[in-house]
Amino acid sequence: MNAIATYLTNLFAFDNSHPLLFTQFNFWAFFLLVFALFCLVASGRKWTPARRVLRNGYLFVVSLFFYYKTSGLFVLLLVFSTFLGYLLGVRMDGLAARGGAAVRRKALMAAGVVVNLAVLCYFKYAYFFTDVYNTVTHSNVEVINFLAQWSNHFTTTARFDASVIVLPVGISFFTFQNISYIVDVYRQKVRHVGNLLDFGFYTSFFPQLVAGPIIRADQFVPQLYKPYFLGRRQFGIAVFWIINGLFKKLLLSDFLAVSFVDRVFDNPTLYTAFENFMALMVYSLQVYADFSGYTDIAIGVAMLMGFYLPVNFRSPYKATNPAGFWKRWHISLSNWLKDYLYITLGGNRSAGWLSYFILAATMAIFALMAKTAWVSVTFGIIAVVLLVVYLAVPSHRKEMGTNVNNMDTMLLGGLWHGASMNFVTWGGLNGLGILVYKWWRKLGPRARVVAAVVLAVAGVVLPKAAPGPLSNMLGLAAVVIAVAVLVLNAVPAVRGAKYAPSGFKNGLVTVWNTALTFVFISFTRLFFRSGSNLNPAEANEVAWRTASQMVGQIGSRWNWAQVPDILWAYRNVFILFVVGMIIHWLPERFKRRYRLWFAGMPLWLMLLVTVVAVIVVYQFVTADLQPFIYFQF
Repeated sequence: MNAIATYLTNLFAFDNSHPLLFTQFNFWAFFLLVFALFCLVASGRKWTPARRVLRNGYLFVVSLFFYYKTSGLFVLLLVFSTFLGYLLGVRMDGLAARGGAAVRRKALMAAGVVVNLAVLCYFKYAYFFTDVYNTVTHSNVEVINFLAQWSNHFTTTARFDASVIVLPVGISFFTFQNISYIVDVYRQKVRHVGNLLDFGFYTSFFPQLVAGPIIRADQFVPQLYKPYFLGRRQFGIAVFWIINGLFKKLLLSDFLAVSFVDRVFDNPTLYTAFENFMALMVYSLQVYADFSGYTDIAIGVAMLMGFYLPVNFRSPYKATNPAGFWKRWHISLSNWLKDYLYITLGGNRSAGWLSYFILAATMAIFALMAKTAWVSVTFGIIAVVLLVVYLAVPSHRKEMGTNVNNMDTMLLGGLWHGASMNFVTWGGLNGLGILVYKWWRKLGPRARVVAAVVLAVAGVVLPKAAPGPLSNMLGLAAVVIAVAVLVLNAVPAVRGAKYAPSGFKNGLVTVWNTALTFVFISFTRLFFRSGSNLNPAEANEVAWRTASQMVGQIGSRWNWAQVPDILWAYRNVFILFVVGMIIHWLPERFKRRYRLWFAGMPLWLMLLVTVVAVIVVYQFVTADLQPFIYFQF
């Protein structure tokens, strides 16, 4: 009996070292039990409101338990967020039905958004804002966990550490999900969910709870009322997505991280310029395989229970420009930011004072926190140029406003990913890439050739005028881009002469644009990866040090004689990288074909393939399982 009691205690107790992860056996044991009971609860010939509430209520309780096993007492935060969203939705629709004042409905909506953002800011950005305050005021204020302090006071214990604020897993995802529901009910895009158990299930559905995709009310709420159905083909597709996600995570992401990427990022100065460069390229595949792998598993698990999550990735490294990349990467977040931030700021119409304030405040914080004077001077020059253009060229104000809104969205999107300036830098670089692409797209062939010549001259002059690793990197990039532009726009053989058909040029342009976009996105991730998985209290300092060291290595003189030895030493890593990228670039129709082929297999063959696939995948499991990267967001 004691052994049974101990087992049950361990089963239901929170253990920070053993969370319920998709890559661990205990999750699949948990899911098999949940799914078996779910089939008993949800199946039946007659679909009634009572059966619907029973199904959704059951999944709500299961999801709360899942989050408790992942985050402990932070489950109370999820419960609070659920109650808040439910009560506000009911109240706003009640006012609308009775012809209530629009002002009161707007006030309720604003209150819901502010409270959700305040909770998110407290847990996620306390260290960031404290760091900014200390830098600006030259003070030494320390972060205090008031919730832990109050809990210790009321329980007369010292159980909780008041000197540290722990980030709840997935808080950004369920916070954004609740905000979208509150705003959509206010906009009357969706009616409120009248049953608390139904709404609780919407806010806490466990497959996507801790790392997305972010489900919107108008997409998911209608599914709350549909009867359970799992057809033969849906079952096969669901199993395929689960296996596909496990392959991405364990075979690709974890192997690349442990065998190469983590080693280089932990000690950049111990590795050559080529190794640092390749670590950035390989990390792009790693982070994609990690995040999309989680999403694939979440989609498969949800589909087995009759629910459909939105597509979150569409082969992002097929993108031919930075704007196209963000239409393919983390689509649920991109759409959320577009609908609830970009359009709210003014979108393509105009930019109000808030848009310019966000940009000015971000630039000021950058300038104040920068350790070198050239950063402050650069931002000062940018601010002056923007002001002059705004005052002197009124016809460009609308376009400038659109660009400011675009940049603000990317900056705040970067801040969503992490509470440190390196994430804001990453977002800003992506925003800058989008603006440069928009400008370049408007140029004609002759203007592009002129711009390429200017770029080439700048690339040659910059390293000589300001010697250093960063100048070397930027100068080389400028020259390479300039040469490619001149070739693609000026050489007759490529422009479409008789002996070079237009399809040849189009193919070259697509290959070049895809490669350039991939390299650019990979380099921006220098700041993304440098600050990942770090304590917020030290993220800024460590991230900037790591980024500086990698730039120093990549921008130094390359020893090409070492490259063959490096390729051989890490041959398994680079072979897997090449194979992973080839699979990624396969046509979508081909991928759809083999998904349907798998789904159409006889059940016995599908079971055999699944067992073999799982055995193969788990041969690559590392001694220390790697957490999903986006758990920290």
